[in-house]
Amino acid sequence: MELGLAGKKALITGATKGIGRTVAETLLAEGVSVAICARNAEGVEKAVEEMSALGTVVGSAVDAGDGEAVAAWVASSAEQLGGIDIYVHNTSGKGAKTPEGWMDNFNIDMMSLVLGVGAAQEALADGGGSVISIGTTATAEHFASGSNSYSAFKSAVTNWTLGQAQVLGKQGVRCNVVSPGPIFVEGGDWNMIKDHMADFYEATAKTHPGGALGTTQDVANVVAFLASDAAKHVNGVNVTVDGGFLKRIDF
Repeated sequence: MELGLAGKKALITGATKGIGRTVAETLLAEGVSVAICARNAEGVEKAVEEMSALGTVVGSAVDAGDGEAVAAWVASSAEQLGGIDIYVHNTSGKGAKTPEGWMDNFNIDMMSLVLGVGAAQEALADGGGSVISIGTTATAEHFASGSNSYSAFKSAVTNWTLGQAQVLGKQGVRCNVVSPGPIFVEGGDWNMIKDHMADFYEATAKTHPGGALGTTQDVANVVAFLASDAAKHVNGVNVTVDGGFLKRIDF
């Protein structure tokens, strides 16, 4: 199936590693020009250097908790790439339980999305763009330690993004969410759990019908589809990518 992504321009937050990095690589492989950001300047520089062989990629060090910095990155990236067709919100803080941590993560998770999409809105509407937020299945069911800022703000991200499907949809901009279940990332949380909490890791893997956690590529493939012309009539949906980890039934 031809996705029709070649020649499009994408902005991806939090894209030096993990899901964001794989999304960037997948879109580059489809002929998309990509702008990435993350907090660590050295990490951004290294990621841009490593991905440059795949296509056009630029990057900037941005503190996602600084809304003005996010908006400035959007504007400069649009100028560098010559527009914006795809905006992928992947930035997220770790789960916090202190009031200070909650406020930090509110800015990182939620306000960076609101202000980033706001800054990109005009460019996205110019060509019938696509906004995709990375959510989580933790918004649907309590898991492990239960409620903290991570699942709460991911719920807010999901709600806001799907609401924008009605608002920005009138301007030709589709807004969708991709919600992964447990995803194994080299050096990530589940890698640490596998190394130090092997019994819990194996028990979680066995709750998947296929007996294994997902990969970042599983998530990136869905993002690429939703960003593409093949999904031009898909708007306002939350796509779960969890291999059957959740047992709920939605109608």
